[in-house]
Amino acid sequence: MTDDALPDLRASDADRERVAEVLRDALAEGRLDMAEFEERLDATYRARTYGELAPITRDLPVAGVTPPLPAVSLRKEPQAAGNWAGRIVGGEGTSTWAVAVMSGFQRRGRWTVPRRFGCFAFWGGGELDLREADFAAEEVVINCVAIMGGVNIVVPPGVEVVVRGLAVMGGFDDGETGVPGDPGAPRVVVTGFAFWGGVGIERKLTREERRQAKLERRQAREEERLERRQAREVERRARRELHGDFRHDRRRHEE
Repeated sequence: MTDDALPDLRASDADRERVAEVLRDALAEGRLDMAEFEERLDATYRARTYGELAPITRDLPVAGVTPPLPAVSLRKEPQAAGNWAGRIVGGEGTSTWAVAVMSGFQRRGRWTVPRRFGCFAFWGGGELDLREADFAAEEVVINCVAIMGGVNIVVPPGVEVVVRGLAVMGGFDDGETGVPGDPGAPRVVVTGFAFWGGVGIERKLTREERRQAKLERRQAREEERLERRQAREVERRARRELHGDFRHDRRRHEE
């Protein structure tokens, strides 16, 4: 039995509540604005038959139907080729090598990654942070040798990473290999050798980008809470008006 098959069949309170729930979900998802929600919710609580309820949610997803979810990527959107082109500067790198022997090294912030960069860690460790770096070429090669030490490479979202290292009683992290890069983004090839040591690669946003993303998530939650609060208030008002109409109709019938 469908709503269209028996449009004159009287709707129950449970039927109206199901429609109201669909409207609340549509408001929270941004499918309806507040004015449309109020108009449709008012029509829902005034509806007497299935024929009056059916058009209210005809253009909205119904219970049991889940629209396909968009693909989620850690890559920043948008990160157009033109933006990346501004970070592929050519020329020479800020430095071409780094060494840590029972010590450490670090390259971070604004620096230029050369076409080939070599690093060596022995009983020590180093970090190469490429999140704010420029690149001397569309493809750069970072050769890492870690003996009883470690090297950590941090890349920004959108950069393609290829790992070609060899490890003996150690490790070369290749978890980021195969993740496609943005159009026009540089390609980072990591090579080298690890013995009783390791080379790690992680993809992270900058501190400012993480702060901005956190603020956006907080703002979205606040907006959603406000919309739900407004929706509940509209619903309470509609219920009061509906009950008032029922009492008015009953008095007229008794007279």
